[in-house]
Amino acid sequence: MSGCLPSNPWVTDDDAYWAMNAPSAAVPTRLRVEQWAFSFRELLEDPVGRAHFMDFLGKEFSAENLSFWEACEELRHGGQAQVPALVDAVYQQFLAPGAARWVNIDSRTMEQTLAGLTQPHRHVLDDAQRHIYLLMKKDSYPRFLKSDLYRDLLAEAVVPLETKRRVFPFTRKPRHSSPSPALLPASASGEPVGGDGDGET
Repeated sequence: MSGCLPSNPWVTDDDAYWAMNAPSAAVPTRLRVEQWAFSFRELLEDPVGRAHFMDFLGKEFSAENLSFWEACEELRHGGQAQVPALVDAVYQQFLAPGAARWVNIDSRTMEQTLAGLTQPHRHVLDDAQRHIYLLMKKDSYPRFLKSDLYRDLLAEAVVPLETKRRVFPFTRKPRHSSPSPALLPASASGEPVGGDGDGET
């Protein structure tokens, strides 16, 4: 994996690695794709990885789970003034009877969520979001990592070449000089020998 590591920005002017790892990068680096297999959280926190996971869920007819999770994230981090409207929008789209993108959560979590909707706040959907998160983590995420989609992403990912590093003065190897006379063996007369390599005094 060493070939995938980035060039140190302090010792190179090459910004190709950083461009390839930008959130909008069309083709991610191999290291970036491999990191999605480290944990489900790693995958969701990468916008490129999350987009590919959404494509995978769409093929499994379960993209509503990730859409619900994203909507809950928007609610948790959005402005306070928008909270009531966002809560109602999420409920109508994902939780209401006959909702267009209904998500399947257990009855106990649904009861707790519905009770909280009477006084909506930004964390009112946390339990439902956690339920869907664990469902994706235990069910969809392992299948994603074993899918042809993920294998193709690994195969097509970019492996950036290591760029030539600048050598700073303080990193240069010391030059080999003649040893100090104090470190040379002494002759019978007490004079150091071999200092110039010719043995003459």
